[in-house]
Amino acid sequence: QVQLVESGGGSVQAGDSLRLSCTASGGTFSELFMGWFRKVPGKDRREYVAVIGTNSEPTYYADFVQGRFTISRDNAKNLVFLQMNNLKPEDSAIYYCAANEDVLSRNSVVYDYWGQGIQVTVSS
Repeated sequence: QVQLVESGGGSVQAGDSLRLSCTASGGTFSELFMGWFRKVPGKDRREYVAVIGTNSEPTYYADFVQGRFTISRDNAKNLVFLQMNNLKPEDSAIYYCAANEDVLSRNSVVYDYWGQGIQVTVSS
């Protein structure tokens, strides 16, 4: 059973940066496809932010990222990161780390393991 724990969230001003981290345990991290998703206030489902393959490639990003975010991973330390730059108020959400062992996908339904989520709040 894979367990995921996010860290690094918080409250910032528009234009600031945050780096989210996700620590994985209980599985073979280098075999996990990893992703970041978020739940925006007022929306029912989690939306895709970025995903990364088992060996740090490929990486895919949602259109709204527009070059501002970077997903990366450190297989030696069982960590995946989301570097978020030039944050906007509309980036305010609960961010979730997710993992699955089968496929790299932008679709949240294929991810079997989820962290508890971490709040990111961006003020204008």
